[in-house]
Amino acid sequence: MVHSMTYRPGGISSQDMRALTTDDLRQLRLRHQWLAQRDERSAAQVVRQLCALQSQEWASAQLAIHARTKSITQTGIQHAREVERSIVLSWSLRGTLHLVAAADLRWLLALCGEGVIRSTRRRFQQLGLTEAIREEALEAMSAILEREGAMNRADLAMALGDYCIPTAGQAIHHLLRFAALRGLLCHGPEVAGKLTFVLLDQWLSDTAPAPADPLGELARRYLLACAPATRQDFAQWSGLRAAQVKTAWAAVSAHSRPVATPAGEALMLADQLDSESKETMLRLLPRYDNYLLAQKDRRFIIAPDHVRQVYPGGGLIRACVLINGEAQAAWQLEKRRAGIRIIIMPFEGLDSAHLPLIEAETESIGKFLNTNAELRVQDG
Repeated sequence: MVHSMTYRPGGISSQDMRALTTDDLRQLRLRHQWLAQRDERSAAQVVRQLCALQSQEWASAQLAIHARTKSITQTGIQHAREVERSIVLSWSLRGTLHLVAAADLRWLLALCGEGVIRSTRRRFQQLGLTEAIREEALEAMSAILEREGAMNRADLAMALGDYCIPTAGQAIHHLLRFAALRGLLCHGPEVAGKLTFVLLDQWLSDTAPAPADPLGELARRYLLACAPATRQDFAQWSGLRAAQVKTAWAAVSAHSRPVATPAGEALMLADQLDSESKETMLRLLPRYDNYLLAQKDRRFIIAPDHVRQVYPGGGLIRACVLINGEAQAAWQLEKRRAGIRIIIMPFEGLDSAHLPLIEAETESIGKFLNTNAELRVQDG
């Protein structure tokens, strides 16, 4: 369905708009998400392409990078984050943990930090975290991390207790998130299998200037990774205030073209319209993969009868087997004494031609994790 329209930037009329099918949507979004074809890409290149990679589950975030690269390993991602420090793990868009390019974190925080903090005020009140207490916590965390260096959550909470800062229950989570959104800290190295916190200014030496138009740049980067997309898609993905979304979308619209999709009119950057067919593409997408959450309307991803098997509610997004852009099975990774087991749970019967591709993906995950991997496919 094409919305009624007589003029668009660049003089595009409704009659001239390119009409996209659901298959077109999948193909274009797979390509822009760097899922259509695995190439020799670094972790930093993947994160920058996606602008912000959803990372509230650290293991899933690493598998999301794996799905978009040819030969990178889990150790390679660790090196990029802890040694090169080209990518950084912290709360940013929507107040959710993301991996972002080191050069992007500060200007992203400047755009989204205060808005997220304002939206959390009621929860702060419920936890007794007044503005005064939060400011005291910032000073205390700065002193502690300056003195001690990297600390895990439990140890940092204990140290804050010496400053009479409340940390029981969810208080420590919200204080750490608050400090990250204010630009004080971020995640540092893993120590004994636990993520730590460090002072952002000590962890990142990058001083890259912010874009001249941060809102327009964020919208452009979103389309670069997620087009075709709508303003509503961008609003949900970014979590920005309505006025910010309006300004950002107006800025990017001047350099974009409208297209007609089964869900209505959407935008693409002017140089994104060329399309070509690809061979069968199959990926084991982890929980919370960007492809699964970048658009508000997700009907292109999964058949209506199976929505609950990927989107059960409560903010959960399950791992799925993606075939040519459509979720056709769920999967889970089971740790075993001798390695891992990948268990595939088809929504319906899988085409036997896809089994070799699933086997190859299983082997690839094993190599990524540097462990043995076996496969079990349940009856559909």
